[in-house]
Formats: sequence, structure tokens, C-alpha cells
Amino acid sequence: MSETRKTDDRLTAAEFMAWYEAQPSGRRYELYDGVAYEMQAERLVHARTKARVHAVLDRQIRAEGLPCEALPDGIAVRVDEETVFEPDALVRCGPPLPGDTILLLDPLIVVEVASPTTQRIDVLEKFTRYFRNRHIVHYLIVIPRSRRVIQHRRTADDRVETKGYESGSVPLDPPGLELALADLFADEPAAD
Repeated sequence: MSETRKTDDRLTAAEFMAWYEAQPSGRRYELYDGVAYEMQAERLVHARTKARVHAVLDRQIRAEGLPCEALPDGIAVRVDEETVFEPDALVRCGPPLPGDTILLLDPLIVVEVASPTTQRIDVLEKFTRYFRNRHIVHYLIVIPRSRRVIQHRRTADDRVETKGYESGSVPLDPPGLELALADLFADEPAAD
């Protein structure tokens, strides 16, 4: 989410999705507390990292034969009535949805790859919003610059636990996956 406000009127999630579909191709938007914002261009490290996240999750889901699907960015997630985000990667479990689906209501895992300009939003703003969606169990913030992952996990008693990882693997149970940091940052040098 960037700071470029695109609408003056407040929108509901349903109104936003209708508005979004009418916008020129190639532009990406998120709805934040009823206001549509245009998403900014990405750096190459961001694109590489989110592609790796998706590939690792997809490979593990297939290897384990889980009834889940890993999706790259491009699919919107309804957080609440006035908030729709487009994570960099996600995992949804359950029966397959129709191919023309553009808005998910029930992801299990959402992943944001932080950049220097979005890190504050990902860490503070999106963290408090994503867990409004009762289906989300894991919210991961991947920070390529420092080669770290922050995991926020909803517990069975509805608390949110937070843990940072600088090495090893991030356990994602449910559904029974692990996100190895070595796979995410294999070709990216650590920042100075």
C-alpha cells in the first residue's frame, strides 16, 4: 500500500472490488479503512523474494499432498467490511474455488514482503488488520534486507503470538508446512 489515495468516497469491500475491476489493467490497489490506495512499484529483490515464498509453499503443499493451494500476489483478501489487502503470497486450504475468483475470504496464511517504504505499514497497520479475518492463522512479514521473517500466529485460544526468525525454518502448523529461510534468501546478499 502506498500513500497515493485514489478515492475520495469511502467504499465497502464489495464496492471496492467493483471499482477495482473497472480500473485500467496493470494498476494494483488495496482498500484500507474504506479508502482505496494505489500500490507502488516493486524493487527486484521484492519480486524475487515473493516468488521464492510462493514456490517454497507450493512445492511443500504438493509434496505433502495437502488439500491447500499456494497463490502468488494478485488475489485480494477481504480483511473486514472496509479493508481488502493483496498479500505477496498466501495459502488457502479447503475445496478448490472457481477459477474466476478474485477475492478470498478464508486464507490460512498471508505473507507480506517488506520493503524500506512499506515495512512500517506491514509491521504495524496490516498486522492489526489481518487478524480481523477469523480464518487467518499465520501472518508472515519477510524482510529481505535483513534476511529475517516475523511470524504472527493465532493460537487456539485466539491470542496472537509473535516470533522472529533469522535462521532455520518458520513452522506453519496448521497446515503442516515449514518455510526455510535458506530457501528464501539463497541468492540475496544481506544488506550492509
